[in-house]
Amino acid sequence: MIRKKYYLTTLFTTCAMASFAQQTVLSGTVKDAKTGETLIAAVVADSETQQATATNSYGFYSLSLLKGERNVIFSYVGYQTQTIKIPLNAPMKYDIELMPNENALEEVVVSGTKRNQNVSNPQMGAFKFSMEEIKNVPVLFGERDLLKTIQLLPGVQSGGEGSANFFVRGGGGDQNLILLDEAIVYNASHLLGFFSTFNADAVKDVQLYKGGIPSQYGGRISSVLDITMVDGNQKKFAAEGGVGLIASRLKVSAPLGHDRGSYMISGRRTYADMFLKLSKEQDVKQSKLYFYDLNAKLNYKINERNKIFFSGYFGKDDLGFADRFGFNWGNATATVRWNHIVNEKLFSNTSLIYSEFNYNVGVTGNSGDFDIASKIGNWNLKQDFSYYASNKSTFRFGLNALRQTIRPASLNAGEDANVNSITIEKRNGLDISGYLSHEWKPTDRLSMLYGVRIVDFMVMGPGTYYRFDQAADVVGQEEYRSGEIVKHYINLEPRLSASYLLNSNNSIKVSYNRLAQNLHQLTNSTAALPTDQYVLSSLNIKPQLADQVAVGYFRNFKDNLYEFSVESYYKAMSNQIDFRTGADLQANNLLEGELLYGKGRAYGLEFFLRKNSGKLNGWISYTLSKSERKFDEINKGNWFNARQDRTHDLSVVAMYRLSDIWSLGANFIFNTGNAVTYPAGKYEINNTTLFYYTDRNTHRFPHYHRLDLSATYEPRQENKRFKSSWTFGLYNAYNRRNAYIVDFRENENNPNIAEAYKIALFGIIPSVTWNFKF
Repeated sequence: MIRKKYYLTTLFTTCAMASFAQQTVLSGTVKDAKTGETLIAAVVADSETQQATATNSYGFYSLSLLKGERNVIFSYVGYQTQTIKIPLNAPMKYDIELMPNENALEEVVVSGTKRNQNVSNPQMGAFKFSMEEIKNVPVLFGERDLLKTIQLLPGVQSGGEGSANFFVRGGGGDQNLILLDEAIVYNASHLLGFFSTFNADAVKDVQLYKGGIPSQYGGRISSVLDITMVDGNQKKFAAEGGVGLIASRLKVSAPLGHDRGSYMISGRRTYADMFLKLSKEQDVKQSKLYFYDLNAKLNYKINERNKIFFSGYFGKDDLGFADRFGFNWGNATATVRWNHIVNEKLFSNTSLIYSEFNYNVGVTGNSGDFDIASKIGNWNLKQDFSYYASNKSTFRFGLNALRQTIRPASLNAGEDANVNSITIEKRNGLDISGYLSHEWKPTDRLSMLYGVRIVDFMVMGPGTYYRFDQAADVVGQEEYRSGEIVKHYINLEPRLSASYLLNSNNSIKVSYNRLAQNLHQLTNSTAALPTDQYVLSSLNIKPQLADQVAVGYFRNFKDNLYEFSVESYYKAMSNQIDFRTGADLQANNLLEGELLYGKGRAYGLEFFLRKNSGKLNGWISYTLSKSERKFDEINKGNWFNARQDRTHDLSVVAMYRLSDIWSLGANFIFNTGNAVTYPAGKYEINNTTLFYYTDRNTHRFPHYHRLDLSATYEPRQENKRFKSSWTFGLYNAYNRRNAYIVDFRENENNPNIAEAYKIALFGIIPSVTWNFKF
């Protein structure tokens, strides 16, 4: 019996080794034939065995195939599919360029990488799209805006009328990790939230994760928005841009040597301040109201196995009234990356990254001159590896060291000011993390993506750290030197996503995430203001933690013409932060004493139906959800609605190809009004009426709804080198006066009666933009 088992084991091992010996590896990159831009998530497949893989964020793929002559299919959404006969007898590098399909209709958003990918992929709660795919979605002032577009997806909510801020599955705005070429973007909005910092011309690819977040991402507990900038045209000089009513933009790119690399520079600026010069009022003429941003990227191929990237972003807003008030803020990022193909199965990426956000408020008046300034920044060193063990097994692992520094808002007073200068100590933190993930397909029906991330966050000196009691009184303080570790916070973050195919068109998916967050934004509104304060975890402030479970059903209809999904989720959050009543947040050395700590929960159902092609395409998304918080000191310790809680959230997006030269777009939005606290009564002190409040967030704004329309005209061009188009838009087409603020005042006829009144920010807004490309 033992001998029989030995023979069977030997036979099995021999067969397995023979099968392995018959295989070899095909690897390389997939690019755009016209620009040389790498294509992310392009599909590479064997036509006979149906073994397939997708390119990574740098266009690299690795596919294990049987030796011999193979018919390999290369495909990408919106590009002509190519089938290449490749004699494969040893490991081979094969780069290919795909030609854009000029006759293809514009896709919508949320592009798949291959047929049934949305059903078979273990990843859930994720959406992927390119800026080209959303150019017909109507937006405010006609400026394409990826943050406004993702707000039309299930589980993603807008921060308010015209706001670029967003909330994911009941989380706060600061709980979203936003990356631009791997660099953290702290404040992703211009003009107090009405525009995002991301110039559409400079963006190539966008990936949103709101569930099943892979292990390589960490630092936020609600979502990840991973944005990749375009590399630049490697074939020829190219330029494109647009002129609109409120802003203009221009992008240029060109090759560096023959197929060695390329560069891209893109800029955008508003000119609302130029209209102020037309005013007859001298103060208005001297006022400021504009923003600008600049994106740049350079890539260079050292040799077949090594490539380097340099990319950066700089943006600034400047608002001011005459010489009496000035307010400016801005972001800056810089990324240096080195791609190294170790061998046909192992891919390495090394990154050194810098990110910064700062703001400055200056005031000149009777009380003298003073300004308030704040800054947050980080240095980040990353090492990531991808190991393609087989077509059914891919490992990703890496290390990360992130050093963060916060200079809280400090007040600097002039010599003639009636206020004293206040300097707040800066805070430092060091985040050391490592991760390992495994994407595995053990059977034809079951696919899994699982892993773990471990984080050691170290609160660092120098500085004075305080301890507070329940009444916010200081009960102790300790001094720490530079480089001294104040406290360790170690968290283990397991991740799991899995899908099970019921058949080729139906699947069930489940996921579990545990995430930790050590950077906290202190805000009392749903709009992310530049003056919102940031704090790091400390002796008093513990890391925010979230555990999220989700289950979903995914189905495709009519040969993948329609996609449908429904996902349910439950998220439990701990160490949530709120404020004491009357909290003083600016220039306060004892700020941590003003904070309260509690927990949160969010749960809901998300429905998504999308039509992929045809003259009419688009999607419908609906979210039924609840988001609550609980603090011992608020609402008598009972659960209450979070500010961003919305019961219903509906988006309908449609695009229609009317003819070869006209395309139409429309989106309709409806959602429950934000939770808000209304006064329970009023009283009078020294002839001044004051309102008093009881339970938190027990009332709501009126329901919000809006219809946006757009039309794009692309005339036939005699000069094929130069192309142009006109985009016309109507934001809020039926002039709905949605509430932006609800306030209270005494009734003019009866001062004993308090009445509510609303302030609407936008009515109907027309827009027109001329776009060009050559």
